[in-house]
Amino acid sequence: MKAKKTAYESIDEYILKFPPEIQEILKILRKVIQDSAPDAKEKISYQMPTFFLQGNLVHFAAYKNHIGFYPAPSGIEAFKEELSEYKLLKGSIQFPIEKPLPYQLISEIVKFRVIENIKRAESKLKKTK
Repeated sequence: MKAKKTAYESIDEYILKFPPEIQEILKILRKVIQDSAPDAKEKISYQMPTFFLQGNLVHFAAYKNHIGFYPAPSGIEAFKEELSEYKLLKGSIQFPIEKPLPYQLISEIVKFRVIENIKRAESKLKKTK
């Protein structure tokens, strides 16, 4: 269900390209991410909604049969057991559109990624001193 190739300027613009029922899923997903990473900034990266905090935190996208969620390979590995019922690729999770998204689990993954990105940034900062 990915909208036709467009250079999106904002997450709002991205979400509006989908049918109302998909928009609702994407809006809730966005809110869950915002609440889990309140200091993260929104942007479009790789033509997908992206949250950025000391580097890319997570991306998401809508497709015909699933919502893609991209928490980096480390975010998937840390929650591999909890994610076992979903299709996993190296850096992405596919949540079927016909099933409710596991918002609590998504929140936990986002919080994990926040800690990971902050620690990585602090480590880099220490190395430069």
